[in-house]
Amino acid sequence: MSLSNLDTIHMQVMWNRLISVVEEQAMALIRTAFSTSVREAGDLSAGIFDKRGRMLAQAVTGTPGHVNTMAEAVEHFMTVIGTDNMYEGDVYLTNDPWKGTGHLHDFTVVSPSFHHGELIGYFASTAHVVDIGGRGFGPDSREIYEEGLFVPIMKLIERGQVNRDLINILRNNVREADKVVGDLYALASCNETGHKRLLEMLKEFSLNDVEGIGEFILARSREATLERIAALPKHTETNQMTLDGYNEPVTLNVTLTVGEDHLMADFAGTSPCSPFGINVPLLYAKAYACYGLKCIIAPEVPNNAASLEPFRVQAPEGCILNAQRPSPVAVRHVLGHFVPDLVLGALHKILPGRVPAEGSGALWNLHVSARPVREGSGLKGSEILMFNSGGTGARSELDGLSATAFPSGVHAMSVEATEQVGPIVVWRKEMRSGSGGAGKLRGGLGQIVEIGPRAGYQFRFNAMFDRIDHPARGQSGGQAGASGEVMLSDGTKMKGKGTQTVAEHERVTLSLPGGGGLGAPAQRDRQALLRDIRNEYISEAQLRDDYDLTLDALKTSAEQ
Repeated sequence: MSLSNLDTIHMQVMWNRLISVVEEQAMALIRTAFSTSVREAGDLSAGIFDKRGRMLAQAVTGTPGHVNTMAEAVEHFMTVIGTDNMYEGDVYLTNDPWKGTGHLHDFTVVSPSFHHGELIGYFASTAHVVDIGGRGFGPDSREIYEEGLFVPIMKLIERGQVNRDLINILRNNVREADKVVGDLYALASCNETGHKRLLEMLKEFSLNDVEGIGEFILARSREATLERIAALPKHTETNQMTLDGYNEPVTLNVTLTVGEDHLMADFAGTSPCSPFGINVPLLYAKAYACYGLKCIIAPEVPNNAASLEPFRVQAPEGCILNAQRPSPVAVRHVLGHFVPDLVLGALHKILPGRVPAEGSGALWNLHVSARPVREGSGLKGSEILMFNSGGTGARSELDGLSATAFPSGVHAMSVEATEQVGPIVVWRKEMRSGSGGAGKLRGGLGQIVEIGPRAGYQFRFNAMFDRIDHPARGQSGGQAGASGEVMLSDGTKMKGKGTQTVAEHERVTLSLPGGGGLGAPAQRDRQALLRDIRNEYISEAQLRDDYDLTLDALKTSAEQ
C-alpha cells in the first residue's frame, strides 16, 4: 500500500479514533458489569474485527489471555453461525474452552456490525463470570462436564429478540444468577456501544466500511513485526520449568526457533495432561506465548491479527499445554500464566540482557463460597472472587514490580469492594518483606493477605496456587524469590490446590511468592539497598545473609 504523507496522517487519525472506539467499548463493559472480576479488576477484553474475522484493534484494558484468544474466536463464530444467518440486532456467545478463552468461566460475546444493510465487521468482548455452576471455580474436577454449564456457540439475541430459553437455562444452573445474566447483558451492551461509535466514525470520515483503514493497520503492523524478527539472531534454544502441579510436579518445556519471518515455540517435552483441572487448551498457551515474545521483540507494534501471526505455537496433543476435550481446564490460568516466563527463558539465550528474571507468574485467585454455619439462620450464602498477585522478576534495568499481575495485567479488587460482595473480612493485606529475590536488581515483593468469615459464617475456598514448592528462579547470578505459603490461623499448613474449609472464627493467610533477582547481589547499588532497608523491603538479617553486609557497613558505604 503506497500512501502520501497526507494520506498516512489521515489514516493515523482514523486509527486513533478506532482505538477510542474500542476503549469506550471496554469502559461500557466495566461500568455495567455485575462481577467484581470485571468492574474492579478489568478481567475482560474488547475489540473490533473486519468482515473476515481479523482483529484490527483491541482496548488497552484487558488481559492477554482474553485478547489473544478472542483474536481467533471470531472465526469460529463465523463458521458455526454462518454469515448468511447473521442479521442486524444479533448477538452470539459461547464459553467453549476450545473456541473461546480456555475455560467455562469466560464468556465471549460477538456482535455483527452492519452499515447500510451490509455486514462490515464484528465487535467482540470477553469477561470472567463469578460462577458457571458445577464444582465452582477450582481445580478438583476430573472432566469438563463437572466444571459447569457448557454453552456452545449460539445466538443470545436474534434480530433484537433475547433467547429467553438460554437465559432461563443459565439462571437455573449457576449460583449467582443475577450477576451472571447481568454480565452477559453487559457484554452485549458494550459491543453495541462500540458499534454505535463506529457508525459515528464512518459518517465523520465519509466511509462505508473499515476495509481501507483495516488494510492499512494490518499491513503496517505486519511489516513492523517482520522487521523486528528479521533483526534477531537465527538460533534455536530451549528452556524448561518445573512447577508444583496438583499432587505432583509438572514440567513445561519449550524449543524456540527464530526463522526468517516467524518465531516458533514448540512445547514438545511438556508433561502430559493432569487428571485435575490445571490443563491448558492450546489457544490459551498460544495467547500467552505470543504475548511474552511480543513484549520483548515488538512491544510498540499494535496488537492485532497481523502482528500476532508471525508468533507461532505448536504442542503435542494431550500434553498439559494442549489439553483435548473432555479434559478439565477450569484453572488453566495457573500453568498458562507461566508460559511467558517459559518462552522468555529461551529467548534470553538468544537475546541476553533483554529478558526479566522469572516472576511469581500465576495469579493467586481465591474463590470463596461462604455459607451460614447454621441452617435456618436467615443468613444468605455468597460467591466471592479475589485476585492476588505476587512479585515479578527483576527487569534488565529495573527491580521487579511488587504485588503486580504479570502476565495477566488484571487489577486487584479493593478490600472495600470485596467485603461488600459477601460475608468475609480481609484482616490484613500488605507487602511481604524479604520475598523478592536478591540480586543486582531485586525481584518484586509478594504480598500477605489474611481473610476470614464473618460471625455466623464459614467458607470453603478453591485453592489454585503455585510456586509453593518451586520458587521463581533468579537470572545471571540473581537469587530465587521466596516461595508461597498458605496457613490457617492455628498454624495448620494448607494445600496449594483443591477445595478446603475455613471455619467460623478462623482465618487463612496467603503469603504470595516473590520474583527472582537479576545479577549478583554483591553488585547491588548501596543507595538502593539502603532504600530497601528503610522501606522494609528486606530485613537486616537478609542484608547480612544475601548481600554479606551489616547495616553499619551499608550506611558507611552509601555515604562514600
